[in-house]
Amino acid sequence: MNVQREVAIIGATLDLGQGRRGVDMGPSAIRYAGLEERLVGLGYEVGDEGNVETAVAEATALRDERARFLPEIHDTCELIAARVADATSRGATPLVLGGDHSVALGTLGGLASVHGPGGVLWMDAHSDINTPETSPTGNVHGMALAAALGLAGPGFESDVWSLPAVDSTRVALVGTRLLDDGERRLLRDAGVRVFTMSEIDRIGIERAVRESLDRISGAGFVHVSLDMDVLDPEIAPGVGTPVRGGLTYREAHLALELVAESGAAGSLEVVEVNPILDRENTTATTAVELVASALGATII
Repeated sequence: MNVQREVAIIGATLDLGQGRRGVDMGPSAIRYAGLEERLVGLGYEVGDEGNVETAVAEATALRDERARFLPEIHDTCELIAARVADATSRGATPLVLGGDHSVALGTLGGLASVHGPGGVLWMDAHSDINTPETSPTGNVHGMALAAALGLAGPGFESDVWSLPAVDSTRVALVGTRLLDDGERRLLRDAGVRVFTMSEIDRIGIERAVRESLDRISGAGFVHVSLDMDVLDPEIAPGVGTPVRGGLTYREAHLALELVAESGAAGSLEVVEVNPILDRENTTATTAVELVASALGATII
């Protein structure tokens, strides 16, 4: 990602995709942690486009337990997609702030509507490749990658995007450490490359990320989707679905420094920051630091 480019900040206060309230405040927490000032300091022109409109769980009827609040999530993702498409069409770097990880369908759908199917580096403790049939919870944030791959069914289709929005041969998961049985099967069938934490322990984060970037590069677009639960909960406590044994602070920074070094990624999203569960906005502050690394911040 090149310094002097415009960064378009797009907030998505969506919390319908998961079961713990609070991630709707994630965009505000990340902004409060000094996001714009940090990016301006790196030489970027920053345009904050505010937040897209979202439904509120208390005022929304639940229609399908297998894909909870999917129609409302779908509507919000269409708004996100339009904002992302506009930003990338004018040469800006879309930076989407979640919200839960279901926002990724909007981000990836918007990118694909302009560029065609692309690749994605999915940094997450989970694979998010469940479908309404395989999900044990019905929470749509655990279906976002499956939806973008066109595997989750017709409820995720839209006139705003065509599916698949992502080429399954150009997906790499990094930091994965908790999978459902159905997800294991879908990952194998789709041919997605998964760098589990166990593999990262063996080969190191640098090799895992370099191999991931080689895999996801190509035509269309290259996107980085950063779920803050990829970090160990000791580092990022303010997430809704923490899993012990995640990336260290330095591993996460190195991963995103390598993203910047590659120059491959043209868009970024940061999701699942939950200020209610955080300590002194630590997770949001870490999110800002990681975004800065992805956008070219260096120690020297």
